[in-house]
Amino acid sequence: MPAIQSIEFQRSELLRFITAGSVDDGKSTLIGRLLHDSKSIFEDQLSALEQTTRRRGVEGVDLSLLTDGLQAEREQGITIDVAYRYFATPRRKFIIADTPGHEQYTRNMVTGASSANLAVILLDARKGVLTQSRRHATIAALLGIPRLVVAVNKMDLVGYAEEVFNGICEAFAQFAADLGFRDVIGIPISALKGDMVVARGENLPWYRGPALLELLERIEIDYDLNLDDFRFPVQWVCRPGTFEYQDFRGYTGRIESGTVTVGDQIAVLPSGRSSSIKQILTFDGELERAFAPQSVTLLLEDEIDISRGDMIIKSSDTVRVAKEYDADVCWLSEQPLDRRRKYVIKHATKTVKAYLTRIDHRVDVNTLQLIDGASQLNMNDIARVGVKVQQPLVIDSYARNRATGSFIVIDEATNNTVAAGMIL
Repeated sequence: MPAIQSIEFQRSELLRFITAGSVDDGKSTLIGRLLHDSKSIFEDQLSALEQTTRRRGVEGVDLSLLTDGLQAEREQGITIDVAYRYFATPRRKFIIADTPGHEQYTRNMVTGASSANLAVILLDARKGVLTQSRRHATIAALLGIPRLVVAVNKMDLVGYAEEVFNGICEAFAQFAADLGFRDVIGIPISALKGDMVVARGENLPWYRGPALLELLERIEIDYDLNLDDFRFPVQWVCRPGTFEYQDFRGYTGRIESGTVTVGDQIAVLPSGRSSSIKQILTFDGELERAFAPQSVTLLLEDEIDISRGDMIIKSSDTVRVAKEYDADVCWLSEQPLDRRRKYVIKHATKTVKAYLTRIDHRVDVNTLQLIDGASQLNMNDIARVGVKVQQPLVIDSYARNRATGSFIVIDEATNNTVAAGMIL
């Protein structure tokens, strides 16, 4: 058996995970199987699936249609958009993001992975580890996903051969060794036949580990919330008279990380002005203490100048306020990066104009080697860049705080999102 790291189990409320891999590896079928075999499909949905499957001239039920919701996807038999599905078992609730397999839609995978606790990378047992599988694993690592499940699918097409599974797991583990995942866990499955997805089936007696759903129910997950550093990007300023019943000045937004208590000493950045928390309000009433990811209105003891995009932190916290920083980016646009152009960066609730001043290196997703001397970035390229913004941003490293360590790059002319970035 390949070297698979130990698995720690605990009960938890919610697991957000993505499925990714190369095209036709069976991601949509896998999610359909999870929903079908865990009894999470309504009878009318199942009836509609059966009718659609018959119209396509296919026997049985095509479970992939549960997630391939767009008409273009159904006609082509591929997944283009990120399809989200929700289901629950007695142990845990789940949010699944089925991300695209085609290389040209890798940018959609970044969207699905940005809030995931775990990634399931599907590999076709007949094809092994492909370039797109490596690219998805690299993006998952950049986005800070700590655990990776390698689901070797279509085992029925290789006779459920143990040696095939072992060889693929060993090749993938060798590639992923330098990506920094805490666990890389291999599972042999057949999404079409249902082996080792929800039920164990009878075709893989040599595999002693858990079926996929059992693993997802029990695996320890790391929530992306940082409960140590209080970060409150101001989304809206409530002035007296905004509503008939409201006669105070408050600052509305979502607590992105940390906790806050009435009486805490705070600072407002980038101005550096200070005050203390007078009240914490929600739609349900007044709170003594609030924590991420609650949406609240903060009232301060002092009237100070605060605008949308400002960041409220605790006076004792340390944070960077910078106009220049380094970041890893995934370029999402068909239009290559032009370092002479001015872009717009959206960071938390603040939008600023910026330049991507340099490209330090690009990542070869096949070898993970760093390639120097890149003059531009093309769609799906992953690279380290320098960023210079016109107004200071309050930032953390992505490794410490996902909320204040991430940003998107927007083309000012088209308003399209062209890159997603993780601050170093």
